[in-house]
Order: sequence, then structure tokens, then C-alpha cells
Amino acid sequence: MEGKFTVFEYVYRDAGNFKTSGRLLLSGQDTNAEAAIRGCLEWSDQFVAEQIGVPALCNEHWESVGEDLSDLDHAFHEFVGLRDATKEDLTLTVWGSLELVVGRMQIAAGKWDVTLSPNCDL
Repeated sequence: MEGKFTVFEYVYRDAGNFKTSGRLLLSGQDTNAEAAIRGCLEWSDQFVAEQIGVPALCNEHWESVGEDLSDLDHAFHEFVGLRDATKEDLTLTVWGSLELVVGRMQIAAGKWDVTLSPNCDL
């Protein structure tokens, strides 16, 4: 695989602090991208996966903890960070571009819509 790739790392953490990690392989690299994303997040690291089209980790989370949706669940995922892709990461399918993710984050900034998540209890 030729070119530059970035890994987007994120977590779904329920209110009981049980975590499920995820990562996406993105085409492109930009040294300013992480700062741009962090400037868009709620409470410095939270985003609604469904709003930016990132695969939600909730089903994997429920499977790993052995339960369904509960009062510990909520609409937000946690952004961990960006890093250069390793050889191991390059076995993943490219999900999209770094530019696309940054753009979607910028559109959502300041107006995160929790009702887009099936975990929303409103």
C-alpha cells in the first residue's frame, strides 16, 4: 500500500467505565489534524459517532460486557488521538480520508446531536 495513512483511535466508555476501543485507517496525514479535531469536541474529547459517520462501537461494547443497552450507556464516544499508521494497521481497510473526518468534525462542532445515537435517553 503506497502513500501516507493515519489511524483514528477512539473509545466507547460507558458510565461504569467499561471501555471498547476502535480504530480506523484513514488516507492522508496532516500535522494539524489532531488539533483541529480536538477543537471541535464536546468536553475536550467527546463526539457523537453517528453524527460524523464513524462506526459506533456500542454493539461491540455490549457484546464484550455481556449486556444490552442499559442506564450506563450514553450517546458519546471518546476521541483518543491520531497517529501514523504502522505496518500492522495497513492490514485494515481504508475507512475514508483524514480530511473527510476533520471536515465532518468541523461541521458538527458546537452542535453535537445526541438524538442521532440509539443510546440517547431523551
